[in-house]
Amino acid sequence: MRIAIAGLGTVGAGVLQVVAKNGALIARRGGRPLEVVAVSARDRAKMRGTDLSDIAWFDDAAKMAAEANCDVVVELIGGAEGVARKVCEAALANGRHVVTANKALLAHHGTSLAAQAEAKGLTIAYEAAVAGGIPIIKSIREGLAANRIHRVYGILNGTCNYILTQMRKSGRAFGDVLADAQKLGYAEADPSFDVDGVDAAHKLAILAGVAFGTRIDFGAVHVEGIRRIGALDIQFAKELGYRIKLLGIAEIGDAGLMQRVHPCMVPLETPIAHVEDVYNAVVAEGDFVGRVVAEGRGAGAGPTASAVVADIVDIAHGRRPMTFQLPAGELAAPPRLTIADRRGGYYIRLDVVDRPGVIADVTAALRDEAVSLASMLQRGRAPDERVPVVLVTHETHEAAMARALDRIAKLGAVLDAPVVVRIETL
Repeated sequence: MRIAIAGLGTVGAGVLQVVAKNGALIARRGGRPLEVVAVSARDRAKMRGTDLSDIAWFDDAAKMAAEANCDVVVELIGGAEGVARKVCEAALANGRHVVTANKALLAHHGTSLAAQAEAKGLTIAYEAAVAGGIPIIKSIREGLAANRIHRVYGILNGTCNYILTQMRKSGRAFGDVLADAQKLGYAEADPSFDVDGVDAAHKLAILAGVAFGTRIDFGAVHVEGIRRIGALDIQFAKELGYRIKLLGIAEIGDAGLMQRVHPCMVPLETPIAHVEDVYNAVVAEGDFVGRVVAEGRGAGAGPTASAVVADIVDIAHGRRPMTFQLPAGELAAPPRLTIADRRGGYYIRLDVVDRPGVIADVTAALRDEAVSLASMLQRGRAPDERVPVVLVTHETHEAAMARALDRIAKLGAVLDAPVVVRIETL
């Protein structure tokens, strides 16, 4: 099985090392040896821990995808457009299978790429694009093929999970823990894709397509990040019996499909509450199998390269599953449900001026939208100074909650925009 690799960063170098170290084992399991015959990257002089002297080098990755003497093109460049997209399209146009770890590309163009591959009798494999080393795509697409899956959710970004874990353990602020994550290499210099929820949203859109047999619809994903979560919120969550996790949640029903990424209060008794640091976890719920939980490292050279090579082994064996369970032309396009359609409980933290009548004004706004309070917490008294007040609601409608919060935010005694975390029973 002849392989061409586009992109020799952390994961690309990891693939080279996996093939070099475990080549004999992989050949026995795949039925034939894997041979890297061509590579392309920006810096030819960079040391990558593997001898590349006998491997064809291409400065132009798309040209490599079209012209290299290979069976499979592995795209590890990243990004929804530009070179990465050209590489995949060129590979498919010239009869090469594609293996990719590129969640952004698939979230934006997965359905069209799947159609292009099917027209040529080719495979697009992407286990590494979602949850790194966890074989969740194969588990859902093949292991749960007998089930109608109605919900899939999980911790899909290790950077955010690490930050929230360390905030809870240390009591430090978001910015301080983020800086540590950047020093350790868990967060990029520009962490916005991670901490603003975009990376998790890409992965959720792909998971939804696989789980439900629907067209990938990244534009329908509601996305919020973790920047506004404070150490105080994590402390209150503990008192209330929850942990805060950034979750991606996709649910399908008769009314349509809802996809959302946002911080959640999850009960301590749920397995996902105890997934810590850089680990990911994905939960799928099927009509016959019930709940299936998968946990593991969601990023890094080793886990991601492992998933890439596993896809290549499947291709070597001749396994050709549909990209998203069904032929691209048969993928459903269910009605979009928005975050406004959600029902559930809410945690609300307000910073208010401690004076008579403030709580009455807040509860009046909730009462007028038929939002019922389950509990309220206030720590200490500081007349005419800032104090935090925490409200926990019973299940209510998101649209009603949004109207009430808009009114509360305009109260003169409310000093900052409310911090809101949705409570998920899971």
